[in-house]
Amino acid sequence: MFKKILIANRGEIAMRLIRTCKEMGIKTVAVYSTADEESLHVRFADEAVCIGPPKSSESYLKIANIIAAAEICNADAIHPGYGFLSENAKFSKICKEHGIKFIGASSDMIEKMGDKATAKATMKAAGVPTIPGSEGLVESFNQAKKIAIKTGYPVMLKATAGGGGKGMRAVWKEEDLHKAWENARQEAAASFGNDGMYMEKLIEEPRHIEIQIVGDSKGKACHLSERDCSVQRRHQKLTEETPSPFMTRELREEMGAAAVKAAEYIKYEGAGTIEFLVDKNRNFYFMEMNTRIQVEHPITEQVINFDLIREQILVAAGVTIKGDNYLPSMHSIECRINAEDPYNNFRPSPGKITTLHFPGGHGVRLDTHVYGGYIIPPHYDSMIAKLITTAQTREEAINKMRRALDEFVIEGIKTTIPFHRKLMDHPNYISGNYTTKFMEDFSMEY
Repeated sequence: MFKKILIANRGEIAMRLIRTCKEMGIKTVAVYSTADEESLHVRFADEAVCIGPPKSSESYLKIANIIAAAEICNADAIHPGYGFLSENAKFSKICKEHGIKFIGASSDMIEKMGDKATAKATMKAAGVPTIPGSEGLVESFNQAKKIAIKTGYPVMLKATAGGGGKGMRAVWKEEDLHKAWENARQEAAASFGNDGMYMEKLIEEPRHIEIQIVGDSKGKACHLSERDCSVQRRHQKLTEETPSPFMTRELREEMGAAAVKAAEYIKYEGAGTIEFLVDKNRNFYFMEMNTRIQVEHPITEQVINFDLIREQILVAAGVTIKGDNYLPSMHSIECRINAEDPYNNFRPSPGKITTLHFPGGHGVRLDTHVYGGYIIPPHYDSMIAKLITTAQTREEAINKMRRALDEFVIEGIKTTIPFHRKLMDHPNYISGNYTTKFMEDFSMEY
């Protein structure tokens, strides 16, 4: 087992990792930028090393600085959390070259599954259902035009190196294709330095449902059921739940089997998710794979009583998994609390927290790194907490979330708490009748 793990991240996920490491008797090293000097992960880790100024490219994304910190502190493993370098093949490779275990996917695995076009071809070969569309990258506009006609409108253009909705364009008719093609390529080049595009059939009334998987070094994998992540804004998830209110027992079995087949086909090691789009007729299609821990992993932990971070660390240390699939025994909902103003188009709201009161009680979990007097820096993602409620039924979990949101007081900044409170009263959410298009018709004035 590892003696010391460097945590190459910040915020609530850094705190989450520190907690499990402490429970396992593993020493921790926090790295931080000068903007995060007063952050809780710096205080609660056994050691802390400043790795640069506030700008991510000069601190949390600076591979040389992180490796140097690991070597100075004699860390034998690095956990990247999510975001930042968690799916960076170069970082994974450099860790290996320096004799430091990267608690995540290998560089080859990240390269294979990180590129969406390659991942789709791999899943097709594995026998996992994929969305009809281009075979690999689309080389020219003329080729895009032919594929769109063959696939049938509407279609979706996607950047192969994309993420967070960048480089994506829905095209409903042929006369709009050229403009969408040019705009998507320009946005992809500016965002990722890669303008490679592929095309898929646009799935109407889609649900975004992902399957949590874990694989070990022997090629064995299991799944830990699904999470419904369909409530999104600009392709960014706002809330998640498990089990999905759209799921049937048969569909869960099919999607779970497909996810395990995918993981074992590529001999995936570690925790990850196979992400699917599910249409209104419950046909499901592989969308992408995330080769890291997910923001929303706590809801899975709650309904199956399972520490996913601990499992990640054990697998990285060479422990083999049982191979049992897990099904939810309760219902859990997560609301992402962001420092944003939902009444002003979700505008970021960094600043000092002047008053803070956390909710509590049975079935309430809060993952956060903030405290009264904490100054939220403007340099990073705006998520400051994850509020999770768990109960025997979905109705009880929603009622518990309403109560917890009413107790959650944050003053000095704007947050998405009012949005989530309205969401919990929305009839379509209450009935489970929502898709990834839900936010297009949602209004804070409702």
